[in-house]
Amino acid sequence: MDRTGYDRVLKAIGKKQLFAQGDEAYAYGALLAGCRFFAGYPITPATEAAEVMSQLLPRIGGAYVQMEDEIASMGAIIGASLAGVKSMTVTSGPGFSLMQENIGYAFMTETPCVVVNVQRSGPSTGQPTEPSQGDIMQAKWGSHGDYEVIALSPNSVQESLDLTIECFNLAEKYRNPVLLMTDGEVGHMREGITLPDHGKYEIIERARPSKEPGDYIPFLPESGKVPQLADFGSGYHTYYTGLTHKPSGLPSTDDAEIHTQLITRLCEKISDDTEKLTRVEELYMDDAESVIVSYGITSRAAAYAVKMLRAEGKKVGYLRLITIWPFPDQVLRRIGESARRILVPEMNLGQIYYKVKEAVGYNAEVIKLPKIGGIMHSPQEIAAALKE
Repeated sequence: MDRTGYDRVLKAIGKKQLFAQGDEAYAYGALLAGCRFFAGYPITPATEAAEVMSQLLPRIGGAYVQMEDEIASMGAIIGASLAGVKSMTVTSGPGFSLMQENIGYAFMTETPCVVVNVQRSGPSTGQPTEPSQGDIMQAKWGSHGDYEVIALSPNSVQESLDLTIECFNLAEKYRNPVLLMTDGEVGHMREGITLPDHGKYEIIERARPSKEPGDYIPFLPESGKVPQLADFGSGYHTYYTGLTHKPSGLPSTDDAEIHTQLITRLCEKISDDTEKLTRVEELYMDDAESVIVSYGITSRAAAYAVKMLRAEGKKVGYLRLITIWPFPDQVLRRIGESARRILVPEMNLGQIYYKVKEAVGYNAEVIKLPKIGGIMHSPQEIAAALKE
């Protein structure tokens, strides 16, 4: 984004330092990343993000559309992205479920876009106003078939803004839908945040074709495994379908070799970069005999629990997963080789716990600490689980 665009966004927001909700921060981060189209449907506890976008997008030349449901919302942002505009939607559990078919379509068509899921307690309507971390595995496996997901998890309002910018960058770089998996607690709490200065954060734009329209092949990368993306209406021939397709985009549904080549590339463009994509926060790991592995809002209580235990002389370390998918297996494998016990507190009945256990193998004991019902773990609960 050039300086003029940044100044327009800053003027629309009003000031650089704000006391804001997480839901508001997703909107601010999206605007700073260059998002100019939002389609969504109101849902607790995510509606405030849509409200902010409805107010601010028209002021900077963007478009906000309230759709009839979340299925249409996901379809709309796919269309806007293919037309050349960075796009986003924000939802919660039931809406995220409705989006899954079109999310799968976005993976198959390699459409960059951002989906924020402000998780609430489920299944079904569940507890609409209560936070949860129950959609973590759905983020990975919600649509059918083989594909690879990028999903990030913030634990503060400032990080909600920062990671939203990062989600847009990753979506454009990998030509992929990217998920911000947050929760109702982060979405509704208020904290002081600072908008970054112009030039202090990276903005990545999608790679557009360098070849002439007659030489452009929509799904054949010019280098690497990510194809260039021509905007609709820019003079390039494009054909998008959810069917298995050739590099030209034309369907080919009964050729095993074409299907294998396509889906393997779609997966490997993400999985090959797992180490580059991995973001974690580690504290007190040098001498840790026990480690608390957490993410999102739960990590704030976990960090306090670690400090409590360290004050008692316990050798406890802290690992926060910022990248949820692709899962940082190599990090957990390393920790499992040095620690004796790993505790995994989650606001679900155990989801990432199983991935941790799989990565660690038999090298360390992995302990599950689930909690549901919309009430966060307290630091005391987490600390007590390691004392047992």
